[in-house]
Amino acid sequence: MSVRQARSAESGSEDDGPTDPARWRRETGGVLVRLGVVVGVLLVAGSGVFALNHVTAPEFSPTTNEIPALSVEPASVEPGTNVPGNATVAGTATEGDDEESGEQGESREPEQASVRETLRDWAERLGPELDVPPRALVAYGLAEISVRQSQPSCRLSWATLAGIGRVESYHGQYGDAVLQDNGLPSEPIIGIALDGSGDVKRIQDTDGGKWDGDPEFDRAVGPMQFIPSTWSRFAVDGNGNGESHPQQIDDAALAAAHYLCRSGRDMSSGQGWWQGVLSYNDSVEYGQRVFAVADSYASTAQSLG
Repeated sequence: MSVRQARSAESGSEDDGPTDPARWRRETGGVLVRLGVVVGVLLVAGSGVFALNHVTAPEFSPTTNEIPALSVEPASVEPGTNVPGNATVAGTATEGDDEESGEQGESREPEQASVRETLRDWAERLGPELDVPPRALVAYGLAEISVRQSQPSCRLSWATLAGIGRVESYHGQYGDAVLQDNGLPSEPIIGIALDGSGDVKRIQDTDGGKWDGDPEFDRAVGPMQFIPSTWSRFAVDGNGNGESHPQQIDDAALAAAHYLCRSGRDMSSGQGWWQGVLSYNDSVEYGQRVFAVADSYASTAQSLG
């Protein structure tokens, strides 16, 4: 419908007579201005909705468990025969300090603020030597300390968690992501759809797309690449903010520690270490890559004292 026809329809009659050109231009211009305002409002509103969805909904990315690991050379070690160096966090309680002290059984656990301060100093010194973001090292260290106190028989080292974090997501830095001070990557890390294609397992959606943005199939999420169904079982608040989120590295590292230490596993033994890591990803080559990185991290840390 033309502008003239639209105007005539509004008045309830068809005007077939001559039209004054100046008047026609004025009226047409007014209609176009009004149309322009409406379109502008719609565009602004639409862009606002898009921006909100962009911020709140996870986006798919090409991340997979294998891609960040391609630059890691697998260690020449047979599963179950050896473990990486079992370095512990410098400046914190050792395994022998887990026992209760005092007549009232008072815990010797350092206060959280003191622990974090010690870890920050340790991570700032060690991070550049390992090519690991200090913020990630703090998360791995906190997880080690936590399970050292809650499950001392597990004997899990931060170096193993760091090895997994390196192979899975380059410590929350895969792609264009930057690990921020709040422990979140600047861009959500989300793996490929587990749709059964190729060598990929088929896992139907278990979270309604809450964590991975995919309502059809599950995808691994976050720095430690948890599948949503596994996250629902092991989700934990690692940074004490009252929430648990698989993209937040303190939460993800502590959840990974609980996963590895479950069922009373001893991560300092060859059998226990390999059982734990292969339960994380059932691939010998994957375990050998994690071993290589973890052992390198531990050796470097021990050499620096």
